[in-house]
Formats: sequence, C-alpha cells, structure tokens
Amino acid sequence: MAEPLKAMYDEPFLRQFAALVHSAWTPFDQERFVALALDGEWEQLELKARMRRITVSLGACLPAAYSEALDILYAIDERCAGFPYLFFPDFVEVYGRDDWARSMDALARFTGKSTAEFAIRPFILAEPEKTMARMLEWADSEDEHIRRLASEGCRPRLPWAPALPEFKRDPSPIVPILEKLKADASLYVRKSVANNLNDIAKDHPELVLAIARRWSGRDERTDWIVRRGCRTLIKAADPAVMALFGYADEAASANVTQAAVDVTPGEARIGETTEIRYAAQVEAAEDAEAEQGAIKLRLELGVDYVKANGSVSRKKFLLKETLAGPGTRIAGAKRLSWADLTTRKHYPGAHRLWLLVNGRETAQTEMLLRGADEGDVP
Repeated sequence: MAEPLKAMYDEPFLRQFAALVHSAWTPFDQERFVALALDGEWEQLELKARMRRITVSLGACLPAAYSEALDILYAIDERCAGFPYLFFPDFVEVYGRDDWARSMDALARFTGKSTAEFAIRPFILAEPEKTMARMLEWADSEDEHIRRLASEGCRPRLPWAPALPEFKRDPSPIVPILEKLKADASLYVRKSVANNLNDIAKDHPELVLAIARRWSGRDERTDWIVRRGCRTLIKAADPAVMALFGYADEAASANVTQAAVDVTPGEARIGETTEIRYAAQVEAAEDAEAEQGAIKLRLELGVDYVKANGSVSRKKFLLKETLAGPGTRIAGAKRLSWADLTTRKHYPGAHRLWLLVNGRETAQTEMLLRGADEGDVP
C-alpha cells in the first residue's frame, strides 16, 4: 500500500526546515518549532491539518510582526519549492488577513513555488471586489503561475477548498478573468480556465453554453478550453451542448443500429472486476454534416449503481469518441471495478448497465452484484 501523502511531513522534514529558517534568522528556536509541530495528536492529523500545524508552529517561533516574519520567509523561499511547502501561502492566510496589500504580494510570490489557490480564498470572501480586481491584474502577468492563480483561486467549487457561495450564485466577477486567459499560451493556465468553466457549468449551464458559443472556432487553444470546460454538460447530454460539439442525437438515432452491451460474468462480488463489452453499427448518415456522411459519435457506459436505500445513481464512463462513416462497426471492452472507493461505496443488488450513444440510451443489460462475503459466484 502506498504511503499516505501526509507522511511527507515527518520529524526529519521539520528539522531540516527548522535549520533552514535558522540559517536566515538565528533567533529561530528550532527545537521549540519541532516540539510544537509534533505535540499531541500529530500522528492522527491528516494532510491539511498537519500543514496548518506547521503554519501555526512557525508563526509562534517567528517575529510577531507580520512584515518581519515575511522577510524571513522571503530569505528562504527559493529553496522551498514544491507541494510540501504549501504552508508558505498558508502562513499568509493565517497571519496576513489584516495586511491585504502585503499579503497579495506574498501570495503572488509564493504561488509559483507551491500554489496559493487555497490561501487566496479567505481574502476573496472578506473583500471580494478588491481581491478580484487584483486577480484581474494577475491575469496579465508574465508569470504563468500568477496567471493560473488568477483563475484557479476564484473557482467556485475548487476541490480541497471552501466553496465561494457568492460566485456560485453569481459567477459574473469571474468571467473577465477567464476572458483574458481564454487563449493563454500555457497549458497549465488553460487547464485552470477550463476547470473554472466546468465549476460554473454546475450552477449556471446557460452561461457556460453562451460563453462556449462565443469562444468556439476562434483559436485552437480556446477550443480546447471550451471542450474541457463543457465536460459536465456533455456528460449530462445537454442537447444544446451536444449539438454545439457535433454530437447530433438525431443522427445517432437514425444511423446507429445493432447496439449491444454485455457483461461477463453476469454476477460479481463487491471488490471484484468485470469486463463490459459493447458494439454498435453505423448504417447510413445522409443527414450528417461531417465529411463523406460520417457522424460524430460519443459512446459511454452508464452504470446505475444501487444505493444504500435501494434507489439508483447513474455514473457515466467514456468508452470512445469517433467520427464514423457508413458501414463502420464500433466495438470494444472496458473493465469495471466494483471495489469501494472514498467517493463511492457499492451495495449488493441488480445493477443495470447502459450503452449511451450521443447521450441516448441504445442498449442495456443487467448484472447482479453480491456482497463481498457472500459465497462463490458460479
């Protein structure tokens, strides 16, 4: 089993970092810092809690004046790059709330060495207009890390971070930043813009559709963002979005035949894996707009997972995207794991499996999932 990520914060790491701080500021009490960090329930703390413990321990051992503490961190930050040093921007979040201007400079400086996407959010919540104005300026930065912070920091639903309720209700303050970055030269930045759009789509699909229509076809970088930013809407088979990307339901209905989905074996236990096979035939496509009568197809596997209360919840898995002409036979297989995840727990019962073509249910089958402790499946 892989070692948990929190294990990177161990005593050797703390002592090495303490020595580095001491080299920049000799009054730094290395032993006190390490003792404070490891005190109490350290072993039980998870990743973010350990990071925050380091931040608070550092704050207790650095000068009380925020500006003086930052100067010490500035003296060593070039040697503190990478994910473990997320406590640099976290220090700004904890101790810099009352010094907005200096904190903005610090977050812009630290973000390229780890990331300040989490630490910026309390500043947005406290002073949204002022902070978003600064982030709009960051969108023009020559540094790709700062440009990414401008987008990533204001995502309404950023994972591992508190949501931004005001932007979930009204994402309009975000859009000017995304407009500036919609054809950014950096893939690192473009991924963030796409993820921000995808966040917005979960609450305001009509806004993202309007943006997608406005942006599409102007630049290949922007087209990549639009495609990735609309992935939730595509999964939901939103008709307008499917049409925008050329996945015509009418063409699939008229021209895709002999669709089939099959599971082997037809029974499994929780924790096991089964193989799903699928197939479909493209007959004719006179009405399709693509070249030589070909139609654009998106094949997905829909799994109706049984929930604890007996209801079902569908999850879709992309199988294949292709441009297929008349006479094309599409077939393939996918291995489906029934192991429990942190995001999904499996329950015994009959599970229905669907082959979806351009969002339309075209074939189905059923398999029985048994409990992990039940007898052998024949």
